[in-house]
Amino acid sequence: MNPTPQNSKMRRQPQQKRSQKRVERILNAAAEVFDEVGFEATTMQAIASRAQTAIGSVYQFFPDKLAIFHALELHHLKRVGEAWGKLDSLNITQLPFETFIKTMIATYKQIFDEPTSRMIFVQYFTSSTMFQSIDDSLTQQAIDFQAKLLQARNPSLNPQKCNLIAEVCVQAGNALILVALRSPESHRQAIFEQIEELIIAYLRPYVGDEVMHKKVMKIMICPHCHSQRLCKNGHRHGKQCYLCKDCGKQFVDSYSSKGYSDEIKQQCLDLHRQGIAFREIERRTGVSHNTVIHWVKEKGK
Repeated sequence: MNPTPQNSKMRRQPQQKRSQKRVERILNAAAEVFDEVGFEATTMQAIASRAQTAIGSVYQFFPDKLAIFHALELHHLKRVGEAWGKLDSLNITQLPFETFIKTMIATYKQIFDEPTSRMIFVQYFTSSTMFQSIDDSLTQQAIDFQAKLLQARNPSLNPQKCNLIAEVCVQAGNALILVALRSPESHRQAIFEQIEELIIAYLRPYVGDEVMHKKVMKIMICPHCHSQRLCKNGHRHGKQCYLCKDCGKQFVDSYSSKGYSDEIKQQCLDLHRQGIAFREIERRTGVSHNTVIHWVKEKGK
């Protein structure tokens, strides 16, 4: 744990709903002021003014700005934990490769849609002396989580190799995210898109669809007689066709079309209900907008 000037904590936890909203407003305001002028230049009065509340209301919950900063640390840790939990629940390792990467990057990117996480991330990698709850162990947890995803997607990968690949992804990603968050909004989006392309290019040889396809071939069976004695038999609509040597029937390799989990499908439908355009849903989730349109029509029926 990093050394801190002092162990500063909240005076008390808000109990009533009105007090909880006030504290939330104070924290959001503090994150914005810290981000704009830095921790040293920030004053309690500036935080109170930005939160549009009396200075006494701020001191009612926080003895100083360091206590506010420590509360923001905990808020960021909670968002990171929620992102990892979301990726776990979506079971993204079963998705087609590019959808797997895009879903993962989009989930991480959502963390930084909030000023608190943007400020905490930048502050940690530029001046981490006042941190109380966040240290290098968070980066190691991120590496371990990434390694777990890679191992689940391709169990044949050596665990040591998985950890090394995960470390490269996390460390390179952190460096580029820092550049993105310190850039204007228009350039920030461009950098995140390049992060996505970089991770796709780097991970494809280890967990790409080509690698996974070889693994699927070993266990593929005929859907008619369940024989494993198969041979390739040309392509149809861009998909590999197979001929069963036992029953003589032909079938199309459809493993990729079944790659979307029910959670991903529900996520797309939820975004549609929120009024998000089909192309934007495709950008956020990696699922083709035509597939999403089909799901919406199917749901309507």
